[in-house]
Amino acid sequence: MVQITARRNIDAYTQVNKYSGVTDASPHRLVQMLLEGALEKIARVSGMLKRGDTTKKGETIGQVIAIIGGLRSSLNKEAGGDMAENLDRLYDYMERQLLQANIHSDVSILDEVSSLLREIKAGWDAIPVEIRNMGIKNK
Repeated sequence: MVQITARRNIDAYTQVNKYSGVTDASPHRLVQMLLEGALEKIARVSGMLKRGDTTKKGETIGQVIAIIGGLRSSLNKEAGGDMAENLDRLYDYMERQLLQANIHSDVSILDEVSSLLREIKAGWDAIPVEIRNMGIKNK
């Protein structure tokens, strides 16, 4: 009983901490958090498949697809030009690949999508602070 109560308290704290992190985050940080979340969930699914545990596979892949869909819908194609168009196509490709990974329980597809997301995240992380804050100062 004590262990269950402790677990609930830890879960509640984690949820509050996540909520606080989101509400206080800049738009740049929010994208970083989404990319981190997608990568963490892909790693979780990959581990599930390697262990032969497929009970939450589809649900978790669905969450990754939703995250990528959110990233995709936030693209500003007018301001982003070719880069936004290329990201849109890449996100579409990743969504389709994740569906295939779910259907075929294919870890190699998950690895490919994870690699693509890591590249996007590396580029996003490399944006200079001055540019990250431009959107905030203009509001």
